[in-house]
Amino acid sequence: VQLQASGGGLVQAGESLTLSCSTSGHTFSSYVVGWFRRVPGKVREFVAAIKWNDMSTYYATSVRGRSTISRDNAQNTVSLQMHSLKPEDTAVYFCAADIEPVRDPRRSMHYRYWGQGTLVTVSS
Repeated sequence: VQLQASGGGLVQAGESLTLSCSTSGHTFSSYVVGWFRRVPGKVREFVAAIKWNDMSTYYATSVRGRSTISRDNAQNTVSLQMHSLKPEDTAVYFCAADIEPVRDPRRSMHYRYWGQGTLVTVSS
């Protein structure tokens, strides 16, 4: 399963950004799709995840209330809308996927498929 993350860029603090995760040659049906981020020198951390079939969602405390993860059946993509961005949101964002059941969608070890990452930079 090949994943492609897109939508990163440079924004000002307080602005919004939408990241997208797409796949080629597959559909996300019966998959769990998650977003993780990594700051250089730090451990990769969970951001959000969604179960495609029942649309259950999971959020990290750091982004809950400022982010929305959603699916688009027609486009076969998963989007992560992030609002009120902060400089500490600066990171490379990765999307990951694996077929259900995923034991814990918040843990990167449970995903086999990863995209290449997209850089989000939030300036103060």
